[in-house]
Amino acid sequence: MPTVSVGRDLLFQALGRTYTQDEFEELCFEFGIELDDVTTEKAIIRKEKHLKEDEEIGGDEEVIYKIEVPANRYDLLCLEGLVQSLRIFCGVDSVPKYILAGISKESMLKMHVKPETSVIRPYVVCAVLRGITFDEARYNSFIDLQDKLHQNICRRRTLVAIGTHDLDTIEGPFTYEALPPSDIEFKPLKQVETFRADKLMEFYKSDLKLKKYLHIIEDSPVFPVIYDRNRTVLSLPPIINGAHSAISLKTKNVFIECTATDLTKAKIVLNTMVTMFSVYCQRKFEVEPVEVIYSDGKSNICPELSPYHMEVSLTYINGIAGVSLEANKVAGLLNKMQLHAQQSVSVDNECIFTVSVPPTRSDVLHACDVAEDVAIAYGFNEIPKRKPASLKPLPLNQFSDLVRMEVALTGYTEVLTWILCSYKENFPMLNRKDDKSTAVIIGNPRSADFEVVRSSLMAGILKTVAHNKDHPKPIKIFEVGDVTVLDELKDVGATNHRQLAALYCGATSGFELIHGLVDRIMEVTGTPFVLPGDNTGYYIERSDEPEFLSGRQANLIYKGKRIGTFGIVHPQVLENFDIPDPCSFVELNIESLLL
Repeated sequence: MPTVSVGRDLLFQALGRTYTQDEFEELCFEFGIELDDVTTEKAIIRKEKHLKEDEEIGGDEEVIYKIEVPANRYDLLCLEGLVQSLRIFCGVDSVPKYILAGISKESMLKMHVKPETSVIRPYVVCAVLRGITFDEARYNSFIDLQDKLHQNICRRRTLVAIGTHDLDTIEGPFTYEALPPSDIEFKPLKQVETFRADKLMEFYKSDLKLKKYLHIIEDSPVFPVIYDRNRTVLSLPPIINGAHSAISLKTKNVFIECTATDLTKAKIVLNTMVTMFSVYCQRKFEVEPVEVIYSDGKSNICPELSPYHMEVSLTYINGIAGVSLEANKVAGLLNKMQLHAQQSVSVDNECIFTVSVPPTRSDVLHACDVAEDVAIAYGFNEIPKRKPASLKPLPLNQFSDLVRMEVALTGYTEVLTWILCSYKENFPMLNRKDDKSTAVIIGNPRSADFEVVRSSLMAGILKTVAHNKDHPKPIKIFEVGDVTVLDELKDVGATNHRQLAALYCGATSGFELIHGLVDRIMEVTGTPFVLPGDNTGYYIERSDEPEFLSGRQANLIYKGKRIGTFGIVHPQVLENFDIPDPCSFVELNIESLLL
């Protein structure tokens, strides 16, 4: 969860009253956030520099509140958003109405997007804050919000990068281009000399803050760059802004551009920036739009500040929140959370709310989010306690529990292994080849141990034996769990299957031992053994899977379809997992037995 650091005195001044620490903690709890820590600027510096208490340092003793906020509440990542939300929650302020400046399309600033940007960062959205007034605290909050967004929704600038510029130092129209690094030359922020873009990459490899962003574009043949009409470089996203257009305390008009690989997130980031700081504009809550024009002739005007609407029934809200509230009460609670609700009655006499979601609340995506806000505003501690109604388990889960019980009664011990595994464990170490149409591969794994969503339970079971090979023999273990395989028919591109896997490891491990377990499972599930070709039960047939020993393996056929395989594990597979004893293994799809 993100933590926002704000000065206590500045916060209380903006809220319009002072609180004791206990009172403020209570307010935070009621609003759904948490006062995580109370410290001072000097204490923070001491901690960062690992200094002792008696060592003299700069800074002052201003009390700093560290407030933990929900990860999807981007509007709470700065003092301005916190204050606005809390004042509305307390009934001090009404929900602001954000508007676009009433200027003609011809008068708008233009951002022209070149087609070459499609290969690197294809999207850009822009806006202007006119007549803004900065002081030191507001300026620092403005910069800090950008950093917070970069680390949060922007995913360390890989999805979105924010650039802010002093509009009075540049001149539109602007162009967003992608050029070879050797063709881009400018003076970057906080530097005194001009750099060519490729040389700049080398220069920033020693910069502690910026070096972690270089990988995003350094291997690309073209770099994204934004120019004004005089070919002055505004920024080299997502790395650095140009020094020419740097904002300062004297800046009155701010031009904001967000380049992105994800257009939806770019719009959320831009909306967050302009809604939080338009409060300091000469015309409060007014934002000047910019027209973004693409090379194919399409254009759009941003930002999009109009609220969007969703319909939610009173019955649904009361059911989810666990309360019984009147419509007027619910409407008032939603207003405390910045959601305007208008009542209407459906044809079947049910109360329906048309909920207007402002641009600051990008976290509200579904009717359940509206119900959650009602619960927060009502107070979680005020929701009456009750015993939940008895829920009937899903048939698959109920069946899985019964299978677990029966396998355990035969003397096997249940294990629980990782759902993610390495690519080697899922394929080469099992003597399997990747057909590119089975396994779900993780796009950007943090560890070589977690590269693939398992498509079989076998690797996890064998790893468990490998880590317990000194355990007295025989080792008899099993697992009931999900595997994931690619599936083009599913909207998410993959599907889960509930599998049972069991392994017998010991000097006397043989085909007949695991075969006996298979017969027992089929017996207790009421599945009869039939002759091949009969689709009313199950039978076995010879198989040739590379992870098993040839001639000592069989496919399990149920209603004409293969649902599993069992046999003696191949010696090469055992060697790959450093297991010295022979093992017999079965894995079957227990979902099939429910059909």
